[in-house]
Order: sequence, then C-alpha cells, then structure tokens
Amino acid sequence: MIFLPQPSSLSYGEGTFTIHYDSRIFLDSESPAELFSAAQLLQQEIETQTGFRPAICRRHQPVGSHLIYLTASPELSREAYTLAVTPENITICGSLKSGVLYGVQTLRQMIRQAGAVLPTVLISDTPAMENRGFYHDATRGRVPTLSYLKQLADTLSFYKINQLQLYIEHSYLFDDLTEMWRDDTPLTAEDILELDRYCKGLGIDLVPSLASFGHLYKLLCTKSYAHLCELEGSASAPFSFYDRQAHHTLDITNPESLSLAKHILSEYMQLFSSKYFNLCADETFDLGKGASRALAEEKGTTVIYTEFVTELANYITESGRTPMFWSDVISQEPEVYHLLPKNLICLHWDYASNVSSERLTRLANSGAEHLYVCPGVQGWNQLINKYHEAYENISRMARYGHECHAMGLLNTDWGDYGHINHPDFSRIGMIYGAAFSWNADILPEEEINRQISVFEFGDASGKLVSVLDLLCHQDAYPWRTAVMVQEALELHQDKEEAAELLRSCAEGDADAANASIDALCAVLYEKAGTVRPENRPMIYAYLLAADGLKVLNRLLPFLRASLLSEGTLPEKEDCFALAGDLERWLHSYKELWRTVSKESELYRIAHVFCWYADLLRDLNA
Repeated sequence: MIFLPQPSSLSYGEGTFTIHYDSRIFLDSESPAELFSAAQLLQQEIETQTGFRPAICRRHQPVGSHLIYLTASPELSREAYTLAVTPENITICGSLKSGVLYGVQTLRQMIRQAGAVLPTVLISDTPAMENRGFYHDATRGRVPTLSYLKQLADTLSFYKINQLQLYIEHSYLFDDLTEMWRDDTPLTAEDILELDRYCKGLGIDLVPSLASFGHLYKLLCTKSYAHLCELEGSASAPFSFYDRQAHHTLDITNPESLSLAKHILSEYMQLFSSKYFNLCADETFDLGKGASRALAEEKGTTVIYTEFVTELANYITESGRTPMFWSDVISQEPEVYHLLPKNLICLHWDYASNVSSERLTRLANSGAEHLYVCPGVQGWNQLINKYHEAYENISRMARYGHECHAMGLLNTDWGDYGHINHPDFSRIGMIYGAAFSWNADILPEEEINRQISVFEFGDASGKLVSVLDLLCHQDAYPWRTAVMVQEALELHQDKEEAAELLRSCAEGDADAANASIDALCAVLYEKAGTVRPENRPMIYAYLLAADGLKVLNRLLPFLRASLLSEGTLPEKEDCFALAGDLERWLHSYKELWRTVSKESELYRIAHVFCWYADLLRDLNA
C-alpha cells in the first residue's frame, strides 16, 4: 500500500478490517468540536469509494462492531497521530493540533486504494518539519477562482501540507487603488475571508503574501503613484512580460513610498487569521540605480535595502504578526544580516536543479536564526512543468532543510510570463515537497514517480509521471523564447535580438520533438479512460498543452527561414494553415483557462499567439 507522505513508523498485522454499510464513526464526547470536520472528510471518502455512508456519532461509550474511533490527546506532540486498524475496529488518536485530521487523511489514502476491506496496520506518525507550505502565484497572469483555491486547499491538506501563501502584487481589490486593478479580475475581501475560513478547517494556515518593495509593476504604472518608481519613465513603457519582472521598485528616498507600503500591508493583513505575514521584498533589481543612487553610493545598496525592509518588518511586528521575507537580496551580502530584525523569518529560495547548500549555510552563519527552505515546482515560463528538475531541486532543498533544522519548507509555484501552464500541472512537484518535508527519508525519483502515478493518478503501470516528464522536455521553441522573440520584434524592432534568440533553438529539433510528442500523447490517450475519474480532466489538459508545444515547435522553421534566411520560405498556404492552427489551439486553451481561473491576463497570452498568426500571414503577403 502506498502512503504519501510516508509515515514515520508503520507495521502490518494479520487479517483485515471491513467497513460495513452500518459502520459508524464515533467522536469521543470529550474531544474538541474540530473533530467533526475531520469525521465528515472520512465519511465522504467512504461514501465515494464504497457507496455507503457511515453515520457520525458522539458518545462516551460507543457500542457495536466495525466502528471507527476518532479521539484527541493533549499528550501527543504537534500534528502527531496514531492509526490502528485491527480486525475489530479502527482507532485514530491525534494531537489537538491537526493530529486527528492527519490520521484521517492517512486512513483516506488506505480506503482510496483498498475500498471497504482494509489491511490491519499500526501507524505512529509525526512530521519531521513543522511548517510545510505551498506558494501559489495569483498575480503574474492567472487569478484563480475561489472554487479552484478551495480544491487546491483540499489537495494540500490531503498530503499534510499545513501552510498556503498566495502571491499578490495587484490582484487584490484594494479599496482605494482602483487605478491599479481596474482592468483586471482581482480577488476580493470576501474571497480571502472565505478561503481563510475554509483553510483553517483543513489544518492550513493561509499566510498573507504581498509585494511591498519590488515587483510593483501595475501600482507604479498608475498616474497616481508612478512618481514613486525608482526608475523615472518606467510607467510610460509598453507592457512587456520581461519588463514587468525586471523593474518597478519603490523609491525609498521618498517618504510617500513607506506610507504607501504600510497602507497596503495594513489593509491586506486584516483579512487573515494567520500570525505570519510575508512582505516579499525580493528582486529589487533597480534599487540604487535611479532615485536612490546617491543614497546607495553613500551607504551601500544592501544596507539601504535592509533599512527599508526593517521599517516594513517592524510595522508588521507592531501589528501583531511575525514578518517573513525572501532571501535573494540579503544573500548577496549576508554579513549585513545582523541589521535586520531578529524575529524576521528568512525565506531562502534557490531553484537550480543542482542547488548546493552554500548560500543557505552562509545565511545561517550570518545570523538568520529563522529559516525556511524554498524550492520550486519548475512550472514558470513553460506550458508543462519540468518534473525531473523539480525533483532534483525539491529533494536537495528538503535535505538541506532537515540538516540545518529549518523552520519549514515552502514549495513555490510561480507564474512568470503569463502563467501559461495549467495550475494542476504543479501537483506532482507539490507532492514531492509534501513527502520530503513530512519525512526526512528522500525517496528515489523513480520510486516516488511510480507511487504518484499509481496513487494520485490511478495508473496501474506506475509510468504516467515518467511519460509526463518526457513530454515536458519536448519544447524545441520554449514559451519564454517565443515571448522574447515576439517582444524583440514588436516592442524593440530589433531583428538581431530575435535572431540570436532563434539561434539558441537547435535546427531540426522541432520535427524530432513533435514526433516524440505524438508518441507520448498516444500513451496519454490510452490512459485517459483508465486513470481515476477525478483526474481525467488533467489528462485532457496535458494533451492540450502537448498540442500547444507542437504548434510552437512548428513555428521554429518558419521563423528561421524568415529571420535567419535558413531554408526556403514556406508557401503561403502553409503559413496560413499554421496561423489557423495557432488560433484554434488558443480557442481551446481559453476554455480550459476559464475552468480554474478568472479572466485575469488571458488576453496577454492571446496577444502573443495572435501576433504570431498575423506574422505568419504577412510572411508571403
């Protein structure tokens, strides 16, 4: 039987336990009321997998046979539980802090695999890492619907993840910043309040995360606040996926900047019950290059960075929260870490597949007492997440986190360049993070991929994740390159820049990649009717993404012929046919997008595809 994450201790016994149609779930009469929601999760799972629905009861002395007992014990450590399945009954005893819930989630995993007849087993389980988080981008292209966010929370809790952060720049409906979100579909206060309530019932701490220093593109492009941008004139530049992430840092020499940052922090934090607040403060690329140049030359760029972060962190502390921030700027000069507040939690991110522990060690040795390790699911800039790279990055960062006794692991899911990948494609990487933060034993890549294929997807062969990993690497003309070529030609009118980008894509790779895609999609079609019914829509999403890879790959020889004069320019009918295929694919993509996301910035992705379609029709005009 597969368990994700693996329990700390597990032993099988003799015989089986059968959940009967008249079995009941008993709550100890002295247990806290929160156990009822855990019991309901178990009740629903049993009904889904067996067709019958056991009653939930609350009685001091349960009577009958084939019963399931849920009890809470203050003696167990945080989130710990025991699960005992005997031929006579099932007993879950958990800590007052989510222990019973996690025992139920483990029992649900058993029922999902074995149905009503369960093997006898004794599990004693406790997490190796206290905080196990998932960080979901809700700004750089996609704003998820509330219903999707609840589904995400369900999945996170199922895999014993206890923290969720949503990355927000402009995609929350701030009361008096209408100019910032007027052309978007932002999350509302009611959305956040409801999600906070929902997450709490699943043992998840919904932690607010808000850009408050760098990455303030839409805020600093408004007529009201453009004067607070570090680089003068940034607001007048046309939109660019690259430019949005490379600039737009607050001018810290203007007192209005601190007031504005505190204002948005204050309004946003009131929506959350969490005791934490992530102020971000990452990638302040422009700091010291514009309005603050003189100050940076006097004190040093990293020093003035720490001064502004300290102001924000102290404000959050005074508001009764514990501040968090990203490590990238301070890790460049960790010797000044002592200038930051002692209670600040450092979120150390590094997304390289061969990441070392050097930067983490330097931060720890420089005074970073409160650390999270933050790997990534490798989904940004592309249609399908890179799963091998995700495994390597997440497993290494988890190992470093265990070795240095980090407070937690926060697994990140960014949406750079429009968040074109379907958000459910990050689930495999999310499970890597869940498994490796709960249990310090890191499973080999082949084995955890087999387990995810069998358990999560219901693929009896155990090969599905390996197929998807092959598929994601067939991007001969990657989405990021396609965007940068489009921006080079449309925004910069720079054919040589575009040509250099095209030269980075090897000639002949497109046909070979598309042949591989066809072979891999044939496997996906075979599995479409055999995986778990609830995951069949994901197979469709992968097939659609695969077709997206193919149409982008097909662009490559057309562009090389046009811009690099390599080969013969395709015939007019071929150019028009590919343009039509791009537009047909885009239509299907829009429909899938709207099943999980608000309209948000779908139009920006559409612009890129339509621009290429128009370019194709102009090639032989």
